[in-house]
Amino acid sequence: MNILVIIKQTFDTEEKIVLQNGAISEEGVNFIINPYDEYAIEEAIKLRDEHSGQITVITIGPERAESALRTALAMGADQAVMVDSEGLNLDEYSAAKILAAVIKDREFDLIIGGNVTVDYGSGQVGPRLAEELNIPQVTTITKLDIDGTQATVERDVEGDKEIIAVTLPVLVTAQQGLNEPRYPSLPGIMKAKKKPIERIEIGDLAIEDGGEGKTVVTETFFPPKKEAGRILSGTILEQAADLARLLRSEAKVI
Repeated sequence: MNILVIIKQTFDTEEKIVLQNGAISEEGVNFIINPYDEYAIEEAIKLRDEHSGQITVITIGPERAESALRTALAMGADQAVMVDSEGLNLDEYSAAKILAAVIKDREFDLIIGGNVTVDYGSGQVGPRLAEELNIPQVTTITKLDIDGTQATVERDVEGDKEIIAVTLPVLVTAQQGLNEPRYPSLPGIMKAKKKPIERIEIGDLAIEDGGEGKTVVTETFFPPKKEAGRILSGTILEQAADLARLLRSEAKVI
């Protein structure tokens, strides 16, 4: 079984966000594998060990993203691909286009990634990539069983779960609860230093618009500070009247 895992390097979730000139400052920041992508890596390892095969981890990012690939290799992935995005304006559209260009000529049975990233949280890249490759997709999965060319998937739905049967190849995105990601072992870390990383330049790929995104971020800012709440008193009718008056005179929403 050939498994491709798409990952992204993101801010450590413990980092304090600092804004400078309308953008997020990366100075002195610790970067990690997107936590949801760790579930994807762990599931790929479990499936590889059960069915045999090979795991290739793919990321798009600047040079610092190599550390995320090395961590994935230390966890147990077999090989890695890094697409250099230094200086590019990437968004979900361009990321899916780039990944599709990297993947389209490779053999694979399964593509797995995180359900969302903790930085932008759009959840778009996986579904967009599946559309580019014209393969089925199942998102927010919490269980995955494969038997031959058939996969049985459980996924989160509102207040319940859904069970889906699908034929390989398929793209799935991992939700919390799918598994418990392992920590890289010391032997794994040492072996990861010798595992190959294939490096690809955007210019080597035939991509529309040269890999540039369609979305431009003009400014990033913190939400306004919330003011203290107000407790209304009196009868229900008096509270309703006060609420309507406040919504009209102060909040100006009615």
